[in-house]
Amino acid sequence: MAETPDEWKSAVDSSRPSIARAYDVVLNGKDNFEVDRAFVAEIVKVVPEIYDVAAYNRQILGRGVRFLVEQGVRQFIDLGSGLPTVENTHQVAQRADPGCKVVYVDNDPMVLAHGRALLAENDRTAVVTSDLRDPQAILGDTAVKRLIDLGRPVAVMLVGVLHHLHDDEDPRGIVEAYMDAVPAGSYLFVTHFCASSQDSRDAEKKFLALLGTGRFRTEAEITAFFDGFELLEPGVVPLPLWRPDGPVPEQLTVGQRLMYGGIARKN
Repeated sequence: MAETPDEWKSAVDSSRPSIARAYDVVLNGKDNFEVDRAFVAEIVKVVPEIYDVAAYNRQILGRGVRFLVEQGVRQFIDLGSGLPTVENTHQVAQRADPGCKVVYVDNDPMVLAHGRALLAENDRTAVVTSDLRDPQAILGDTAVKRLIDLGRPVAVMLVGVLHHLHDDEDPRGIVEAYMDAVPAGSYLFVTHFCASSQDSRDAEKKFLALLGTGRFRTEAEITAFFDGFELLEPGVVPLPLWRPDGPVPEQLTVGQRLMYGGIARKN
């Protein structure tokens, strides 16, 4: 685990794009390198709306977290959280109820460095540097054990990250491992790239070639992550259609259909 600025800087590979930093680019952040911006520029050639897609993903994160607090959830594990930006999970949750506890998990050392600075005075929030593909290690982490009571409902959040797991990494088994560890009354919150158009399939080729990850799964494949749980209305839908705050257009653009999401309850 990178503990000091020099250590995390030496741990950062600036020669290849990273998932967290590329997401930071499309959110108009400043914690990225030229290699990340070049990667995003290639994606823009295929999906010009990719910056809008990132905004849709942040918006559903806010709507989803508010909804979960309304359901009585006060504990959140945000897996593959990315670099800190505006309207993070803890900001949304703790605005609704200051007692909410949030653990961010990401394997990018920059997330740890920036997250610790951001959360230095927030004892109900922690950042853990770990790989979400190792649920046992994450659930056994000291910070997770300090903040998360696995005897009470937990929101397991995989927002914009499962598509970075290849099929042979058993993403569904990983989801099940987390959900097996949390009690009835917990929730699963997923958003995911969807193979909803030829443009999305072209984008998948770019992601896999340049980043090495980025599986655009079908609507049915995304929905299968929720098997065994109570999928809540409106189901798995394009992000702008999930419990929108305002009116949405009748005809969605390619970008508006690029990611699908949903929330399910463990009964």
